[in-house]
Amino acid sequence: MPTFEPWDIVKVPFPYTDRPVRQRRPALVIAAGDLLTHHNLIWVLMITSAENRGWPTDVVVSDLAVAGLPAPSVVRTAKVAVIDCRDAERLGTLSNADRAAVAAHLASHLAATMHAPPGA
Repeated sequence: MPTFEPWDIVKVPFPYTDRPVRQRRPALVIAAGDLLTHHNLIWVLMITSAENRGWPTDVVVSDLAVAGLPAPSVVRTAKVAVIDCRDAERLGTLSNADRAAVAAHLASHLAATMHAPPGA
């Protein structure tokens, strides 16, 4: 079974939200650990071409060589997927310089959705 760590960049069959297909594309691992060990799953963020229309929380991949990416790219922090690790292939890793921005956007996304229900 392959092993992956957070910040690894992998190639996976990423699902689309607007059509019932998957396309093999790069993605950033944001959770592995117990998910990987017990369920063979990883949580990933979409990586897309920097030429595409940008989203407010995209993070530019500053070191393409370390990431293993052939063209200017961004991490789309708003698009997360759960992938079977057996379908993933490691390409590289996200540079330390980019990790803080991705982590900040993820924390913001989660804080906006993970609040306690009224009366709790």
